[in-house]
Amino acid sequence: MHETSPVLAGNLKGTFQAYEQDIRVRNYQLCGILAVVFMLAGSSLDYVVFQEEGVRRFFPARIISALVSILVWMALNTDWGKRMHRLLGLLMAMPLLWGIAWMIYAKGGAESPYYAGLNLVMLGAAILMRWTLQDSILVVALTIVSYLLACYFHGPITNRSIFFNNLYFLFVTGVFTTAGTWFYNTIRFSEFKLRHDLDRNRAELDEAKGRFFANVSHELRTPLTLLIAPLESLIQRAESSRPREELELMNTMHGNAMRLLKLINDLLNLVRLEAGTAQVRTQRVNVSDFISGMANAVSAVAKDKRINLHSHVDADLGMVLIDPEKLERICFNLLFNALKFTASNGHVTFSATKSDNYMVVEVRDTGMGIPADQLPHIFNRFWQADTSSKRKFQGMGIGLALVKELAEVQGGNVMATSEVGKGTTMTVSLPLRQGEPAGTEALEEEPEETGAEAPQNKDWIADLYRRAELFPAMTSLQATMRPVETGVGRSRKPKLLIADDEPDMLRFLKSQLSGTFEVLEAVDGQQAVEKAAQFLPDIILSDMMMPEKDGLQVCRELRDRISTRSIPVVLLTARADEKTKLECLAAGASDFLPKPFSLTEIMVRLKNLVDSGTYQKELVVQKQQLESALEQIKETESMLVQNEKLASLGRLSAGLIHEINNPLNYARQGLGIISRSAKLLPEEERADFVDTVKDVEEGVNRVIQIISDLRGFTRNTSQLNHAFDLRTIVSTGLRFFSHVWKDGIQREVDIPEGLEVRGDSNQFVQVLINFIQNAIDAMATKTYPEGETGCIRLSAQPRRDRIIFSIKDNGPGIPQEIRDKIFDPFFTTKDVGQGMGLGLSICNRIIADHGGRIEVRSQPGEYTEFLLELPSADSTTNIHSSS
Repeated sequence: MHETSPVLAGNLKGTFQAYEQDIRVRNYQLCGILAVVFMLAGSSLDYVVFQEEGVRRFFPARIISALVSILVWMALNTDWGKRMHRLLGLLMAMPLLWGIAWMIYAKGGAESPYYAGLNLVMLGAAILMRWTLQDSILVVALTIVSYLLACYFHGPITNRSIFFNNLYFLFVTGVFTTAGTWFYNTIRFSEFKLRHDLDRNRAELDEAKGRFFANVSHELRTPLTLLIAPLESLIQRAESSRPREELELMNTMHGNAMRLLKLINDLLNLVRLEAGTAQVRTQRVNVSDFISGMANAVSAVAKDKRINLHSHVDADLGMVLIDPEKLERICFNLLFNALKFTASNGHVTFSATKSDNYMVVEVRDTGMGIPADQLPHIFNRFWQADTSSKRKFQGMGIGLALVKELAEVQGGNVMATSEVGKGTTMTVSLPLRQGEPAGTEALEEEPEETGAEAPQNKDWIADLYRRAELFPAMTSLQATMRPVETGVGRSRKPKLLIADDEPDMLRFLKSQLSGTFEVLEAVDGQQAVEKAAQFLPDIILSDMMMPEKDGLQVCRELRDRISTRSIPVVLLTARADEKTKLECLAAGASDFLPKPFSLTEIMVRLKNLVDSGTYQKELVVQKQQLESALEQIKETESMLVQNEKLASLGRLSAGLIHEINNPLNYARQGLGIISRSAKLLPEEERADFVDTVKDVEEGVNRVIQIISDLRGFTRNTSQLNHAFDLRTIVSTGLRFFSHVWKDGIQREVDIPEGLEVRGDSNQFVQVLINFIQNAIDAMATKTYPEGETGCIRLSAQPRRDRIIFSIKDNGPGIPQEIRDKIFDPFFTTKDVGQGMGLGLSICNRIIADHGGRIEVRSQPGEYTEFLLELPSADSTTNIHSSS
């Protein structure tokens, strides 16, 4: 840090004293008022200490001191008094000191309690009057001298301890007062010096910033002009010979170059206005023609956005003396702002009226409006209402600041009124001037004239700058239309979704990447999320700053959805700092690229991410195929096990049938012989003998039938298309459980007569016996309340060409977790040795072979019901046995 030179330090102290003068004058005036009030109020102290005598004796001194304070206060209100404030401050203190000293002299001398008043004078003066160090030392010295003189003239000091006590406290108070005054003034001066240095540095910084912006703007205008001129030449020559795609690229380059030139011109003008180097060059202008020309200049933009633009000029305004260039900049900025923030089918009114000695230019719109808390800031430089990454409208925040500066440099002003949702009105008031133009020379840099071509170049550059002013810093309505994708998926290229709110950038990226990708477009973050969920692109390229939802929010929402979670996302951002990078990665971005970017780099990164995603998808598909194959292998293995079990059962059954049939034939032949010998028995024994033989014969026939049923389960049968009476078959099946009914289990049968079923009656008896036996076994495990017993209910009813046969018991029911397994072969819940788990599996196969099906209904603890859907005898369905 550089040190202040002695000369500058001296000047600074003088400036500080001048700065402190007004503060001291106000404090002196306040002290004068307080002195008058408390000097007169001190009579109450005189009365308490010295009664009426004290009041009569001291009141004149108090009056004189108060009058002197009033006179000093009055003098401080004059210019002379302000210049002589230090002297008047001392004069204000003297009557108080001398008045209190006279009271000490008159009453008590060294023992007078009034010495405390001298302490109050010193402390009050130090706190309020802000004396300098020299004044403070002088007042302290006068105070102590006044006290010593009062004590001396009062007479001999009899109590030296009180005298020393009082003098000691006066001296200490004086030292504290002097030290405090010096310390306070030092701090005040340091603060003033720091503030002065800060203001000086800020001024130097502003000056350096102005020079920097001016230099940068000038340096940028030259290469930008050299870019625009050849580009315009190429565009003119390419309109007929170049492909449309190249022409669109050149128009995009030209439009953005003009946009950049306008920003540079606005920035340069703002710097000139701030530095005070811009001059006002007035001309006589016809206001009506001027306003009409401005309205015509922006009419194309208004038409594109479907906005109704109206202009109006008071008849009182004819020829006025103004700076047309600056007024033009004001009007263009206000008009383009109004058109930018007004929606389609809105209204913008552009008018010029006369009010007193001012010309009032007003731009009124029916746009979105400005919140009341933001209205005071809209004319600040580089201020924007929305600084988030989701803002809909782009800009640098210098347009309205430039309007304010341009209006004020012409002696006018600008104001804004607005209501959210209803619109905004911008009003510029400029003084009306008459007479001839002043013809002041502008301090703007003009292009240097070199040879015969200079005037022509000068005119072209002036025209270029004007065209840049006319260039709207907004997107056309056509470009902001939300694109609708058609024919997506017809191409075999990978799908790329590009999301960007800048139409030029969107169009450029699409033109460059459409050769490699099938491109989908989104103009904001909300549409990007919707199209990603709809089309499931292979990769997404998104800008970070977009309206509705920014790139970070797009990433988060895509990662939250299962369908879009694996789509890679690449973010384009103008920020390249570490914080932005971490935010992108934390939001779920796969990659990010800072602007400006290399198109080659974008192509390579997108291709790598797409290839990586393709490999991952192939791995997922292969994994799914492997898992599916594994499941099929498991199912096949299970089927093979079951088939092997059934085959083993078939072989076992065949052997059993073969081995059992021979003994059964012997038994049947023996029964025949035994039955013929019944005639040899006595008459009274013959009936019992015949019944016994008949029962044995029925048992043997039943064993033969069961063997035949088992053979039918293991091989095809030829009786599936025969008809049988359901009621008769049910009665036959129930006879096998006559011993059960004797034990108390109830049975209910509700089957209409003549109800015939198509199929094998013997196999149906086997099914019926299985279901009844399972029901009896289940009911045996349940404990019934008193008065309730187990019950089996068999019912049937026709339904079109089908018969629904129900077997329902009030047993313990079947738990839900095993209900789907009861028809599996070898599945059983019975203990070992009580069943093989084949019964229900055989029943299910028999019913399926009949073209029917079995449905299970159960409520644990209450009932189980098997519903058998069987073909009726009238059914035209041809039942084929399965092998």
